[in-house]
Amino acid sequence: MILSKERDPRLTTLRRGGTLTDDDHRLLATWAADCAEHVLPLFEAARPGDERPRRGIDAARAWVRGELRMMEARGAAFPANAAAREVAGAARFAALSAGQAAAVAHVAEHDLGAAAYALRAVSAAGSLEELRRERDWQIARLPERIRALVLEDERRRDDLCWHVFTA
Repeated sequence: MILSKERDPRLTTLRRGGTLTDDDHRLLATWAADCAEHVLPLFEAARPGDERPRRGIDAARAWVRGELRMMEARGAAFPANAAAREVAGAARFAALSAGQAAAVAHVAEHDLGAAAYALRAVSAAGSLEELRRERDWQIARLPERIRALVLEDERRRDDLCWHVFTA
């Protein structure tokens, strides 16, 4: 479970009583999709032709562009997660990352799930050095506008995310 019991109002949208703007919500979704897409080849190598995780990432991006409603984007998380159950190791974590990215439209805090599962995918496929390079890549992709928020949230929820952010 990557979501804490106490929700951070900075990661809850204004319409749900938090302080997260729609623009920042879309930035989080874009970053999550970037993280998931970066490791997607680890799934695609194991399951060529299975597009469920790719569709999850595409749904997240379509939601950001206003082409899908929130529930449609969220719905794409379920097939991506189902694809994860059919594989193991790096491929599994890459598919779970895609599912988390699709779910960001519904709950912004899933952004960290996409990043954490992407890091787990790299860790399962490679060395600690590769994990650190992926972590650096994720940080470099963070838009300046949400950088401090995400990095603080990573520190706050690192224990829920298997300590991948401090590896």
